[in-house]
Amino acid sequence: MSYFKEFGPPVEEVDEKEYVEKIKKLSPFDFINSVSYTKQDIMNEDNENQYGAFIVNRGLGFGPDTIIPANEMNSRPHLDERMQYDFLRHVVRKAKRYNKWIKAEESNIEAVKEYFGYSFNKAKEALTLLSDKDIAEIKSWLATCKGGKL
Repeated sequence: MSYFKEFGPPVEEVDEKEYVEKIKKLSPFDFINSVSYTKQDIMNEDNENQYGAFIVNRGLGFGPDTIIPANEMNSRPHLDERMQYDFLRHVVRKAKRYNKWIKAEESNIEAVKEYFGYSFNKAKEALTLLSDKDIAEIKSWLATCKGGKL
């Protein structure tokens, strides 16, 4: 029993045997780093279902020296994730890679959406038809129309 009622009941002690530590969830970037740089085997029974073959292959596909092994694994999706991971880990040479992920030009799509009143998909289609000069004119018009920069 506590001496002070304001502080509530005493703190319960936890038995070390009952305490279970949470397992950290691995991201696809951890697997990409393991394949390309650290070469440590981070795949075990606990996190085998966290391996996303498509995302790992996509991340490795942006490098000029890793595109061939990544494409080989993309062409063999029937293989087990463990086999794909081991293949990539043993075939790709150890190096620190800073590959840029290709992203859509969001500012151009947003400008076309606002200028024409299109949806995202229609603006994306219209962007293929417009030249760089047209996009620059649209951005210029939107900047003067609203009084700000895009």
